[in-house]
Amino acid sequence: MNAILTDSGVMGASMTRTLFVAPAGRSVGLTTTALGLVRALDRQGVRVAFAKPISTRAADRSIALVKLGSALQPPPPLARKRVEDLLSSGDEQTLLEEVVAVCNLAAAGADVLVVEGMVPEGGAAYSMRVNALMLRALDAELVLVGAPVDQTPTELAESLSIAARGFGELGEARQVSCILNRVPVDDDERLATWSAAVTAEKLTPVALVPAREDLSARRVKDLAEAISAKVLHAGDMHHRRYRDVRLCAMTVPNSLKVFAPDRLLITPADRDDIILAVALAVMGGMRIAGLVLTGGVAPNERVMQLCAPAFALGLPVLELDDGSFQTATRVNNIDGQIPIDDKERVELAMNVVADRIDPVWLRSVVASRRAQRLSPPAFRQRLVEEARLAHRRIVLPEGTEPRTIAAAAIAQERGIARCVLLGAPDAVNEQARKLGVKLPASLEIIDPASVAGRYLDPLVERRQARGMTRERAEEELQDAIMVGTMMLTLGEADGLVSGAVHTTAHTIRPALQLIKTVPGCELVSSVFFMCLPEQVLVFGDCAVVPNPTAEQLAEIAIQSADTAAAFGIQPRVAMLSYSTGISGSGEDVEKVLRATELAKARRPELIIDGPLQYDAAVMPDVARAKAPTSAVAGKATVIIFPDLNTGNVTYKAVQRSAGVVAMGPLLQGLNRPVNDLSRGCLIDDIVFTIALTAIQAQQASSRKG
Repeated sequence: MNAILTDSGVMGASMTRTLFVAPAGRSVGLTTTALGLVRALDRQGVRVAFAKPISTRAADRSIALVKLGSALQPPPPLARKRVEDLLSSGDEQTLLEEVVAVCNLAAAGADVLVVEGMVPEGGAAYSMRVNALMLRALDAELVLVGAPVDQTPTELAESLSIAARGFGELGEARQVSCILNRVPVDDDERLATWSAAVTAEKLTPVALVPAREDLSARRVKDLAEAISAKVLHAGDMHHRRYRDVRLCAMTVPNSLKVFAPDRLLITPADRDDIILAVALAVMGGMRIAGLVLTGGVAPNERVMQLCAPAFALGLPVLELDDGSFQTATRVNNIDGQIPIDDKERVELAMNVVADRIDPVWLRSVVASRRAQRLSPPAFRQRLVEEARLAHRRIVLPEGTEPRTIAAAAIAQERGIARCVLLGAPDAVNEQARKLGVKLPASLEIIDPASVAGRYLDPLVERRQARGMTRERAEEELQDAIMVGTMMLTLGEADGLVSGAVHTTAHTIRPALQLIKTVPGCELVSSVFFMCLPEQVLVFGDCAVVPNPTAEQLAEIAIQSADTAAAFGIQPRVAMLSYSTGISGSGEDVEKVLRATELAKARRPELIIDGPLQYDAAVMPDVARAKAPTSAVAGKATVIIFPDLNTGNVTYKAVQRSAGVVAMGPLLQGLNRPVNDLSRGCLIDDIVFTIALTAIQAQQASSRKG
């Protein structure tokens, strides 16, 4: 059914605020900018939707990319042929009705709808006029995207002003917001010049996004497909990226100067010396992105056999019939668009744009919206902001572990925490060099062996009643986790993060011995922050307490509710069982019922209910049938499992089957924050665990103050 248009826009769509994102020129990065705006709004906790009403001439990528970078499922766009048929017959009204229908379908239940306009493709001279028609039909607010191509700030501002006038008179109360993409400067002073030029044209700059080399880093897989190269050794081509390309045709000593991490090297296939040199560099720890062999001749078989260890380390090797210079030209001319399966690059592009959007403008966009939810992007953004404010010193005992080094560099660079890597400085720096990670000058690296002696007497003093001797203390302090825990105990650090290569028990045992629990608390438990598509839930306990008693289960519920509240999640606690209410009986159900009663008695202000089944706890339709009077059922935010077996199995099932990010385990009940990592953790997992720990440290300090 076609939507009904009125002079003021779309009937029935007044509850949704619409932002129409349109280009002010060619190749401005319209799609990634629109997706970044979606991410920024999602961080604000509003329900955001996305629509691309009209497809591009080629295979449309916008819908695929938004699905890759979010939980949204936008409706398909109108086919270009349908659009052109309607325009050629003069039936603009039907076209706009169909555009509105697509957008209404996308906007159902949303607070803000982001609409991506048409790009000025070859042969589509009507794109600007159609964009203006859509803007009015949708009663939308205009967001123009421009990118300087050999332009001065004044010249770009003038082109944005011309594009804005192409949309006609928007009325005095309607501002034209502008996002400047790929600005060739990154310091605030020079960015201010671009902003001032736009403001002088009576436009509103809401984001200035500096050009970044890593945004265009392509996978070797994409390169192979683009130039139709033969794959001799796939290696890690599906994940390995190249930032730039170099041609190696000189002698080995002269070619070595261009060897570098994340670099694609091109050399003739008969240059056995270069091939061997590349293999040696890779085996020495240098992460070269890939090797392209040219000239249409097969490389020497015995040389390639000698290089097998380098190939086993993930080095992709491609072969092409073209000459080296022609190959380099083809590689440099590859389309820079993000492939529709490159989730990592989509995430980076969305976050880079979202980080640069003016928060004051965002708040004005989402003002007077419906009740907010805490989405995963909003939760992560809050973590980073609060961790920056906390400015805490976090010790990382696994200082030579590659993921930990990379995470520490990111956390230090973003101001999330003052990180301390425990490890021999030479080993840490060498590992960073191999990874291509630039360690910030402010990042502390401490050799635990060189400082262990200063903790000998304090350790003996604190554990003497438990039989600690100097000899045993010397042995214990050979473990970097014990050194880090002593730093925490003596106030030299505010928190500790470990577990990338150690077990949970190894991480928390020194903390239980030295830091102890919060006064009045005898239990240490844990939670995971489960970043579901629509919101963040808290799962506890999934990592520490094997078979809690009713009293312990009540304590876990209270701890988890307090943790949720501390991190901005309104706690509505569901005590899980295989039975809802009085529908079942048995010892396990009775334990959950007893734990619920104990938690209510201790904390009557908590919104808590149980026993509840999982579906009754989180699904409103099931809750209406099974627990219609419950204040928790159907809207639980804190999920308490009856035992470790159930909790651990469930969180991993949700994490792996639904592709959900699980942050944690975050430990609760300790006097100072110590947090464990999964041994399968990613770099981002460590970064956000550092942020969580910094915030916990700030909260602990506030309690004591």
